[in-house]
Parts: sequence; structure tokens; C-alpha cells
Amino acid sequence: MFGQWFRIPLWQRVIGALLLGIVVGVIWGPGAESIKWIGDFFIKSIKMLVVPLIFFSIVAGVAAIGDLRKLGSVGWRALLLFVVTGQLAVWLGLGLGTFFAPGAGVDTSAIDRGPTPQPAETSAVDMVLSIIPESPVQVMADAQVLPLIVFALLIGIGIVMAKEDGHPAARIFDSGAVVMQKVTMIVMELTPFGVFALMAWVAGTLGQDALVALAKLVALNYVGCFLIIGVVYISMIRFLAKLPIADFFRGMVDAIAVAYSTASSNATLPVTLRCTQRNLGVSRSTSSFVVSLGATINMDGTAMYLGLATLFGAQIFGVDLSFADYVLISVLATLGSVGAAGIPGAGLIMMALVFGAVGVPLETIAFVAGVDRIMDMMRTATNVTGDATVTTAVAVMTNEIDRGEMVSDDDV
Repeated sequence: MFGQWFRIPLWQRVIGALLLGIVVGVIWGPGAESIKWIGDFFIKSIKMLVVPLIFFSIVAGVAAIGDLRKLGSVGWRALLLFVVTGQLAVWLGLGLGTFFAPGAGVDTSAIDRGPTPQPAETSAVDMVLSIIPESPVQVMADAQVLPLIVFALLIGIGIVMAKEDGHPAARIFDSGAVVMQKVTMIVMELTPFGVFALMAWVAGTLGQDALVALAKLVALNYVGCFLIIGVVYISMIRFLAKLPIADFFRGMVDAIAVAYSTASSNATLPVTLRCTQRNLGVSRSTSSFVVSLGATINMDGTAMYLGLATLFGAQIFGVDLSFADYVLISVLATLGSVGAAGIPGAGLIMMALVFGAVGVPLETIAFVAGVDRIMDMMRTATNVTGDATVTTAVAVMTNEIDRGEMVSDDDV
């Protein structure tokens, strides 16, 4: 029986649990709150992973870059494009969340929660000083966002600067990142049960308005991802890489399909490498470096969603955000997406870091967890498309591409 359960793809189990949870919630009504503890158990399991996962992932990702002087033109071009596209993505999510306000009008009075955390009102100088951790251990214990990321970045940079002496440490953190990804995959097996309980609670306690709000969030997630692909990436392919758009997507269709079905950038990595090398003609050295780096730090779909989900939580719980909060969200969503492991459900883990920094209640995670998998599939397809886009653009700029190998209409 257990074997049959695990033979069903996780995304199918999650969607089945989602639909069943809605039906049970509608029938059961407010009584469905009695099983919410199952969803709370799932959310607490996710929160447990936040600090170690982001710490190991960022250190391992920075250390994997290696000596930037040796990487030369390939390295800085790839990093620049990853940062620029990440910022465009998160501001797109913030724009969609502000304009369409998917969380507006939802009555959350039935939710039993503590007081909404208030972001500390500090000056610019205080904010700069606050990102330097006085005690890394205390930072980890309190799950403070920016100091944790800064400390992880410094450790990664130190490993790179240490060169050969840093290799043992790099292997330790790389192994730690892999272990944390495996632990996360174990926790993700709880997703169907958590989704069932949370959706039953939402449908039974908060009613139709909550379901409509979640439907809007899902729709905006897909719209945002399609805009990233259709505007940002296609513009890069057409004007920066100067490559045929149809041939690019024809060459990447296998990787995009695997990314959508698995919701895992890491699981899609071998397919992405094969597509960029065989179908797009990118040199093996450039493709191996940029695609692998992108699978670690390039999460445009996740960055867009973190911005959108933060505004969604602020709207349903009545939290007013200033422009300074928007800027902080853009920075944290970009950096948080860097620390998001390329596995299903990683976006949920990063939410705790972003939400806490701007005073959005963490109950938002429980609210959106039920539909996260549906959105995660599209976000991952966007991330993988972005990896390939940046890879081909960098390959063209550094003359590391064989245009003759690109898929053409005659090959189909």
C-alpha cells in the first residue's frame, strides 16, 4: 500500500489532497478547524529548515563560483544578468500584488493568531549596522534575515579566497547543502497531508472569499511567470543573444517540461545541460558553469512569488507597507531566492525570512501552503528557462556558442 502511494508523483498527490480538502472543508464547515493541527505540523516542519537550509545553500553557492578572476568575462556577465533579472522579477511580483491586490477583502477574524509583528523603525544608518551580526549564533537562533545572509556570504567569500586551503570547508558546506536538500525532500512528503488539512480549514473557516483570493494568487503567479518568460527572457534572447526565439524554445522544451512536472531545478539540471549543449550549441565549459550556477542562485520565478506572496499576506492581515518595505522585500526576495534550494517547496521555506522582516504574519504561510505546489511548478519552469536564457546570452557575448548546432525547423 505504501509502495503504491509513493509511486504516485508528489504533485498528483498534492493536487488530489487540495481538491479533497476543499470538498471536506465545504461540507464540514467550521468543524474543519479541528484538523488544522496537521497543517500546523507541516508548517512547523518547514520553519525548522529555514536557517540551516539557507545558510548551507548560500555558502555552498558562493564557494562553487570559485576564483572570479579565473572565471573572467563568463563569471561576471552571468552574475550580473542573474541579479538584474532577479530584481526585475521581484518588482514585477510587487507590481502585480499592488495593482490587483489578491488578498484584499478577506475576513481573517476567525484565525486565532498572535499580534502582528511590527518592523522596527530604524534609520538608514541603523539598518546598515544591523546587517552585521554581532553574534552569528544568536542570528541563527533568532532567524534574523539580513545578518544571516551577510554572514553566509562572507563565509563563502572566505572559502573562495582561501583557494586550496578552503577546499575541505567547501566540501563540508556542499555536503551540508545536499543533506539539507534531502531533509527538505523528506519534509515535502508531508505536503499532501498538510495541504489537505489546511485547505479544509481555509474552506470551512474562512469561506468562499478565501478560496477566491487563493485563486487570484495562483493566477497572478502564472501571469507573472509568463511575463518574465515572454518579456524579460524573450527580449534577452532576441536583442542580447540575437538568437531565433522559436529555435530557443524548441531546443529547451524537454527541460521546461521536466521542470514543470518535477518542480525541481536540481532534478532538471541534467536535462537543462543536455538541451543547452546539444540543442542550443553552447560550449560544454560555459554551459556546465552557468547552468549549474543558475540552478543554485537564479530563482526569478521564486523571487517574483516572494514579492507577490508578501503583499498577499500584508493585504489579508491588514499590514501597511511603506516604499522602504518594498525595497527591503526586493532585496530579501532576491537574496532569499538565492538561498532557496532547487527542490519542490523551497519557496515556502524562504517566506518565513521575508515575512518576518516586514511584519507580515507567518500565518500567511499556512494560508498559501495548500496551493503552493501548483504555483511552484510554473515557478520552476520559469527558473529553468532563465538559466538557459542567461547561459545562451553569456555564450554569445563570449563567443562560446556554435550556432550551427542550434535546433532549426529542418530538425523537427
